[in-house]
Amino acid sequence: MKMNLRSTSLSAAMLGLMTVAASAAEEVAKKSGDKTLMDLFHEGGWVMYPITLCSVAMIWFIVDGFLRTRAGALYPTEHVTQLQELFKKGDYIGAYAFAKTAGSPVAEVVRAGVAFTPDGKTMTEEAIISEITRIQGELKGRSSYLSVIGVCTPMIGLTGTVTGMMKAFDKLGSSGVGDPSQLAGAIGEVLVATASGLFIAIPAFISYYLLANRINKGIHDITEIATSLFRAVPYDEVAGRKVGDEEIYAAKPDWNASASSNVRS
Repeated sequence: MKMNLRSTSLSAAMLGLMTVAASAAEEVAKKSGDKTLMDLFHEGGWVMYPITLCSVAMIWFIVDGFLRTRAGALYPTEHVTQLQELFKKGDYIGAYAFAKTAGSPVAEVVRAGVAFTPDGKTMTEEAIISEITRIQGELKGRSSYLSVIGVCTPMIGLTGTVTGMMKAFDKLGSSGVGDPSQLAGAIGEVLVATASGLFIAIPAFISYYLLANRINKGIHDITEIATSLFRAVPYDEVAGRKVGDEEIYAAKPDWNASASSNVRS
């Protein structure tokens, strides 16, 4: 019998709480039409500050990512044309010098490949793959921050939801269920914080996947360009010559060097 009474009381309390929350939400919705963006910002509570920082960072990473993954930024037409002309002439020293100063990703890949042509086809291909992997990792590393923002902002909004509900229950405990207007501010904070977190997370995730596709396409195009340039390189004629100014650290073995050092020590 006591259990039934307790269950009935609990159900009644929950029903009353739901009624109060619904009434408060309706009141907030009616007043929201007269509120400015700054009013909503203050109503969202302290979580609006980190969410605002995340939104600014999101915009910056989106703009930066789309600018970096443009065809004109990854493989400018004038750079590709100039490299093709130098390769046709067999001017690999000139191709290295141009690629070193051009600054585009495709030029960096060509520079790495040309520098290793005296070491043979295998070393050249490994150098090209290594440079392409570095460029891909750098681009994806920058775009991955959008995924971080997309994950963190809903959690920040959820934190605001929890703190807002705590205030709502505090208001409920102090004023009872008879005055829904006392809960309007707390319920409004819950709604604004949650909506703001989702408002930032959704475009961040969309932009992240769009940039991932652009990066994959750009890397594929750079690989195709590099493959076409190095397709007919006469490695036998280039072997043993110094094409670039890359420093070579390994030299012929000096078997007496270690012995001399041991004698001095």
